[in-house]
This record gives sequence, structure tokens and C-alpha cells, in this order.
Amino acid sequence: MSHVNGLRCRECGAEYETAPRSICEDCFGPLEVAYDYERVGRTFGRDALAGRARSMWRYRELLPIDGDRILGQEVGFTPLLNAARLAGRLGVDELYLKNDAVNFPTLSFKDRVVSVALTKAREFGMTTVGCASTGNLANAVAAQGVRHGFDTCILVPEDLEAAKILGTTVYGARLVAVKGDYDQVNRLCSQIADRFGWGIVNVNLRPFYGEGSKTVGFEIAEQLGWKRPAHLVCCMAGGSLLTKIGQAFDELARLGLIDDGTTRLYGAQAQGCNPIVTAVKDGSGDIRPVKARTIARSLAIGNPADGHDAARAIRRSGGWAEDASDAEIVDGMRLLAETEGIFAETAGGVTVAAARKLIVSGRIPRHEPIVLVITGNGLKTTDALVSSAAAHPLIEPRLEAFERALSDAAVATAFSETSDAPPPGPPASTSSARRAPAAPLSSERPLA
Repeated sequence: MSHVNGLRCRECGAEYETAPRSICEDCFGPLEVAYDYERVGRTFGRDALAGRARSMWRYRELLPIDGDRILGQEVGFTPLLNAARLAGRLGVDELYLKNDAVNFPTLSFKDRVVSVALTKAREFGMTTVGCASTGNLANAVAAQGVRHGFDTCILVPEDLEAAKILGTTVYGARLVAVKGDYDQVNRLCSQIADRFGWGIVNVNLRPFYGEGSKTVGFEIAEQLGWKRPAHLVCCMAGGSLLTKIGQAFDELARLGLIDDGTTRLYGAQAQGCNPIVTAVKDGSGDIRPVKARTIARSLAIGNPADGHDAARAIRRSGGWAEDASDAEIVDGMRLLAETEGIFAETAGGVTVAAARKLIVSGRIPRHEPIVLVITGNGLKTTDALVSSAAAHPLIEPRLEAFERALSDAAVATAFSETSDAPPPGPPASTSSARRAPAAPLSSERPLA
């Protein structure tokens, strides 16, 4: 049974039937899904959820489907980890990581939105699907598209990371690189959707696609014992994910599953592409498009479609926004890996670095629960770390050679703690690449 009443314009309130469309004809505002919450409440509750499979589809009454044929039933319900070691380094009492870097099947939160979008595409009778993407969405559409029997056509900016290109073409998807940035790719995809009638997941299927992001919030609340976090930090590209997580908490409160309190939302962007952060900090809420220049390419959307709504959600919640330089992004990636064993992509580095700045500035209190949302896997953005990768020794297979390597590492570490100059003698590594000195086998290096 469907719990969807149709589509409604977010700006003027005009109502439309459920169809592959995303823009209001009256005011050109974005369309979003409207639910019958009274009907939802009849079957949706803690007791009903207890017996359901652990995937994002356990919350199906709050997702925009009309039938029982769900594509991607295994997606979601990723871990919420108590990050005690990272909490210690950041100087906070209680910190959690929502880790979508291990989501199925392509290791990012985009698997969620694609699962919903392709389910709707199948309901609408579409046979070809595609997207405009900065990487993770391309991977997710390619993998789930082929698995569920769609033809796929994916468009990306020409400078996308090689790992994300490979992570798309390996599935046999048709991929087209476009000379330009994401915003130009997205405009082209809008024209393609109009011309061919294909299901472009973040264009004509966007109202349904965006609803998949709510499941991150649903899961966080359930995994915290049906509580809302006091503070939540999330990276922002188009702005939809953070906005939808906030909506998820509101929907759960409306249905009586969590309290009516407030979760303060904090948005994180790279300094090289920070239009939403700017809109929050200057108090205007106005999105002024920028030309993206950052290593965090998955966040490189200079004219974010949901930027205004994200800025408004942040301010209404009492939260704030912060950005991070490329160097801070890399430091954030390393800190997360070295403390919690999670290898996040550059977007995760943005989240950790921004959270640290928010904590240091006092925007986020140190003694209240905090959740950081980790959206994608670091194996997709290894190029961001190559130039600063730690050196390692190459030794003969003899015990005395190993002991000598340990001794050399200890000397190098002791020297580096007392001097900024390089230690005398040849480097431990035989590699000619530019790399940082190796750390000792047991160390707690502070974030620079």
C-alpha cells in the first residue's frame, strides 16, 4: 500500500500527481514527496520495525514507493560506531560515526538514493537510467542499474578521479565525460531527460531520489536507542543529504518515535567550494555560485540545488557551518584512519576537519553527544594522499635487518621531535617518490 499523496512544491505548495518530474510549473520551485502520515502511523512503529530486515527498506512507509517490488533491498543499515579514540583526540565526551563508507554495493551513501530512484524508475516503466555525477552517484547508478536490468548512461566532469571512473565503467555502464564542471554536466542531463525521457536519477527522478537520504537519519535515531543526537555534522555538496537527515528526525518525532527536541545541524564544505557555508556565515541564506577548486571532488558543486534549504535548516536548528582547506581535509582523513580504522574519502576528511574547527571554536559543546556522518570510502580518492604517504623501509629477510629498521625509525622520530630539519643520513625508504618520514610502530601522532 502506498503512503504517498503525490508531489508538492516546496515553495508555493502547488500539488501534483506522482510522476517523473521535479520542478513546479507555477513558480519553478522544487517538488517533494507528500505523505499521508496518519496512514503511515497505522503500520509504522517500533514493534513493527523489530521484525524487519536490517536495511534502509525497514522504513518503507516513509519512502515513496507504490508497490512491493523494491530494488536494492540489501542497501543501508550501516554501522553507527562509538568513536572513543577520535573523541579523545578532539577533546569531546561522546562521539559517534555513521559509517556509510561500507554501504552496499558501492561504498557510499549514494547507494541509498539510487535504490529509491531505480525502484521508482521501474514503477514508471523506464528502461534507461542515468545521472550527472561527481563520482559516488555514478558508481551507484552503474552497479545497481546493471544488476536490475537497466541500460545506463552516466555523465561526469572531465577531471573526475580515476578510481571513480573505473568504479563506474567496470560494470559496463556507458560513461560520457563532459568538458566542464558538475553544474554544466547537470544542465546537460536536464536536456537529455527532456529529449529522451530517460530516468535521470538526480533530475526528473530527484523528488524520489532525495528521499533515500532520510534513511541515514532514521538509522541514527534507531541505533541511538530511539533518540535524536544533540549535534550532527555532515558534509554538503548539493545540500540535500543534511536537509533530509533533519527531515527524518522531524518525521520520527511527528510519529512519536523520538522526542520533539532539536538536533543542531552543522554543514561542512571544502574551502574551495563553500557556497552553503558562506550563506550560513553571512546570515543571508543566499547561494552565490562559485567555481569549485578543491581535492574534495565529490563535494565540488558550485551551484548547489538544495543549498538554500540546507542553509535554512542549519540556521533553524541552531547549528552552524564550517569549511576546510585541502591540507585540513587530508589531515582529517588521516586522523579518522589512525584513530578509528576508517578510511574515508576526501568528503569524510572535510567532515572531520570541520567538526574539529566547530569544537575548538565552541560552536559544538564538548560535553554533549555528537554524530559525524561519513559518506564514502577512501579507496575512491587515494590520489589525495599519495604525495604525503609515509615512507617505509625495504629490508633483507633477516632479523637483524628488521631490528636495524626499528632502530632507524626510533632515531628518526626522536630527531623529528626536537628539530624541523631532516635527519642526517640516507632515507629509510629506497623509493624516490616524495614521502613523509615513517612513523614508529607505536605512535599517537597529533593532528597537525
